Amino acid sequence: MPTATDSGRIQLAGRTLSLSWLREHATEAAPLFTRAKAEVGHASCLCRQPALRLVIRCTRAGRYHLAGWPGEGEKHQTDCPFHKLAPGLSGRDGYSTHAIRETDDEVSIRLDAPLARTLTTPEQHNLTPNETPEGRSRRALGLLGLLHWLWEETQLNAWLPRFRQRSWWVCHTRLRQQLRDCTINGQNLHDVLYVVPPFTRATADTNTAALETFRSHLGRHGQTEQRGMVLGQIKDVARTRYGVAYRLAHQRTPLYASAALHERATHSYRHAFSQVAAAHGAAPVALFVVERSRRGYLTAIDLAAMLTTAYYIPADSSYEAVMANALTAARRGFIKPLRYDGTDAVFPDFVLTDTDPHQFVEVYGIRGRETYDRRKRTKQAIYQRQGRPLLEWDVAGPLPALAPPEQLRAPSRSEARGRSGHHRPR
Repeated sequence: MPTATDSGRIQLAGRTLSLSWLREHATEAAPLFTRAKAEVGHASCLCRQPALRLVIRCTRAGRYHLAGWPGEGEKHQTDCPFHKLAPGLSGRDGYSTHAIRETDDEVSIRLDAPLARTLTTPEQHNLTPNETPEGRSRRALGLLGLLHWLWEETQLNAWLPRFRQRSWWVCHTRLRQQLRDCTINGQNLHDVLYVVPPFTRATADTNTAALETFRSHLGRHGQTEQRGMVLGQIKDVARTRYGVAYRLAHQRTPLYASAALHERATHSYRHAFSQVAAAHGAAPVALFVVERSRRGYLTAIDLAAMLTTAYYIPADSSYEAVMANALTAARRGFIKPLRYDGTDAVFPDFVLTDTDPHQFVEVYGIRGRETYDRRKRTKQAIYQRQGRPLLEWDVAGPLPALAPPEQLRAPSRSEARGRSGHHRPR
């Protein structure tokens, strides 16, 4: 069994370096990346011994970066930046390479929402379902799928015992790093997706200028109409004369939308907009498709929203938000599996990663509904066949014990003597 060594340390062309240094000094490290790619074909992650391979990628702009080797994410230490859950615990498995294509150069994503169209031809609407016939994989991501992919790739759906908090600054930093390495519908993702930056007085002018640059790329340019996307946390929804205004955290400029769009959103993502969830400190993070109006306003024409805790851990309901808060308070390590655009896959609500083997967590929030009870029994049977330890919470009762594994184990004899006050004299 491989042994743990040094999470966050990378071997590149015979040099051992920290991943954080490589990310901050990618240009300076370019000769090392070039040499490693030519001579070895990969970098190595030292979180385990023997070391694990890492893909070396180079963007169109010539910027090098590292990615996990396909199919080896589960082999990394749980606190390693390249760790991923086992296959079958992510909605990403439901897509073909037409939707998400990884090469040595980039990640190419196909989104089912058009971001640019030629004005001389009528706009085409995709009338075929995203799920292809005969059970084959989806060929494009929906907005929720893209939102979940971003959260999963940046490990924002994971929590480690050493964490104390997670701010929007952390989310923004990780997301912006991910955008540099991707294209979507043939365009650079960092050009078409604006992630709302954290606000400080010192960065207010810079943030305003960045938003204006993004807005200037939208609208009609010759014979092409360009749309974009905005990702941020919804702080408030206000009624307007023509619909609603979404006010986002850290941003003064609202996004406007029709009342019909907001009604569809609250129906499709009811947990994200739940007032019950808000009472537990949860808030929706949303990905908007936006256009620039004739007067220059940013108008949302579509959106996907997911509920997150105060530390931006995704949750599928207010009860899951309660469990996620309890797990973070108990200093547990865990990951929230994400469904992307799928609904039928059998996933646990959370996976505890500080146990060996990993333990599944299920939150049962509905009582007396036959379809829900049937699915509950199906999941329990699957976990039992897999030999997976299961931590369950029926919300009609109190939360189960969530203490870390070292606190739940039986005390040794010496520890028991110490706790009872019977010490051997020195």
